[in-house]
Amino acid sequence: MTDLGAPVDLRRRRIGPFAGERIRVLLVEDDPGDAFLVRELLAEADAPFDVEIAQTMREARPRFRDVQCILLDLGLPDASGLDGLRQVLSHAAGAAVCVLTGLEDEHLGIAAVAEGAQDYLVKGSVDGAGLSRAVRYAVERRRAEDQARLLRESELRQAESSRLERGLLPQPLMRSVPAELYSIYRPGRDRALLGGDFFDAIGVDGGTRLHLLIGDVCGHGVDEAPLGVALRVAWRALVLAGVPEEQVLDSLEQVLVAERRTDELFATVAVVTVDLAAGTARVRLAGHPPPILLSGGRAVPCDVEPGLVLGVVPGMPRPASEIALEPDGKWALLLYTDGLIEGTAGPDEPSGERLGVDGLCRVLQSPERAAAPDLPGWLAQQAEAHNGGPVPDDIAVLLLTPLGTP
Repeated sequence: MTDLGAPVDLRRRRIGPFAGERIRVLLVEDDPGDAFLVRELLAEADAPFDVEIAQTMREARPRFRDVQCILLDLGLPDASGLDGLRQVLSHAAGAAVCVLTGLEDEHLGIAAVAEGAQDYLVKGSVDGAGLSRAVRYAVERRRAEDQARLLRESELRQAESSRLERGLLPQPLMRSVPAELYSIYRPGRDRALLGGDFFDAIGVDGGTRLHLLIGDVCGHGVDEAPLGVALRVAWRALVLAGVPEEQVLDSLEQVLVAERRTDELFATVAVVTVDLAAGTARVRLAGHPPPILLSGGRAVPCDVEPGLVLGVVPGMPRPASEIALEPDGKWALLLYTDGLIEGTAGPDEPSGERLGVDGLCRVLQSPERAAAPDLPGWLAQQAEAHNGGPVPDDIAVLLLTPLGTP
């Protein structure tokens, strides 16, 4: 039975984030007497610390990554004053730092906190409880600083993602165009930032013609998304300037070669010009998967020359192929990036094979296929279902339908 009236030893009562935790401390002190005193003070406070001692900066440096707090004397033989602190801060990014000063050097402690130390202690002016508390608070402040830094980094990544999204996935220019355009973008597995997929759409000639673009810069590094933005913006400028269609891909390739940081970066692109009045679509590919024409309950890949990806052999011809659209207006044209088809096939497909264009066509011919407004998102869900989880690459989908198409 618990005696509620019994006194409580607050030194042994562990509360908060340090409950049950032993804190690893490295004391960097060249004076054996001061080092002995620090050990005794911590023992007096019954502090749950594991203390190691190093007498020089050279001896201490290999141990920085294994400790949570460093008690640093500012008078070491090989690193004195704030120079020693700067060395610790540059090599022990994850540890809290408390500096030890003499009475005559208290101003150095204040300067040390300004440099990045969590606290300073004046030798001979602190007891065991105060030293224990200072170490605990220093470690907790360090953890709080790390959490705040991670939060700031997350906010910056989100802001960068939003900025890139505005560049990669703009508002299509489709005023007075008698058609609807539906789209979706879904980042690849384990990544919150956008990758190198991009798309755009521009209506011209009073809305009777519509230019479509979709592309994918290879890779998932920090260079792909800005390069995708550059290609999309360049394409929009070329189309609005009235550059002939047969010159657009060559011009985009020039932009790619000029803007990429390494020769290993390349891009696949599909450009489509839809003549709504004539019921035709001209398609040019640069290594990109072919668009799929949906009509009469069927899904058929457009028969188009594949072309060579941008950035491998600049100047290669990429001929156009003309596709006839249904005259009754009951058709839809699907453009997508390869993230939609690179996942492995489902249980009814050969084991381990990619879904591929043919598999995507079978999915599109399913009786459960979603209606046009929801079709891009439904396809992304189907790709993940066939893959048994999130697909490894980004997914971008564009679906064009004439007005009135169900």
